[in-house]
Amino acid sequence: MRHKHTLLLACACALGALAGAATLQADPGPDPEPTNTTTEEAPAPQLDLALVHRVIERQRRETWHWQRVMGRPLTRELEDPPADPTQQIEAWRKLALKMRRRAYNPPHKGAWLCIHRFEGAWHDPNAPYYGGLQMDEQFQRTYAPSLFRRKGTADHWTPLEQMWTAERARRSGRGFYPWPNTARSCGLI
Repeated sequence: MRHKHTLLLACACALGALAGAATLQADPGPDPEPTNTTTEEAPAPQLDLALVHRVIERQRRETWHWQRVMGRPLTRELEDPPADPTQQIEAWRKLALKMRRRAYNPPHKGAWLCIHRFEGAWHDPNAPYYGGLQMDEQFQRTYAPSLFRRKGTADHWTPLEQMWTAERARRSGRGFYPWPNTARSCGLI
């Protein structure tokens, strides 16, 4: 976590310095007799493109992380990317924030938390049902196959990953019926 904030702070400082340097103009000092009628501008500062690409890549990875949590297709490219690299950074940053906000607020979050309260601990490793929503292996393979391959059973998943998996099952037409007793206790069926 500390490394993430340090990198973002360094990138923000570097971008701020680049923006500040772009606004500075050379002070020609007092010149009693103008010798040239054309005005020469100071050369534009060079962007550290490697830094810009690292920051964009970091924002892309964060966007993709949250899209994977939600089971959504990954955004490989921006729809209408700005030409300016610093604006591209900002566009990816906004998209990453938007995806994080959505991921933290799954549909029916209150329902999943209620079911969890009656089911088990988020990291419950006891077979045949795993995690805070007590999902069996077939359920996990069906509604979160890549997550199951990457992390194993639901007791190794975050609570958000478990809720989004359950949400995919609900959307598939199963509703809250995989949890008949607890969903009834929560007033969901």
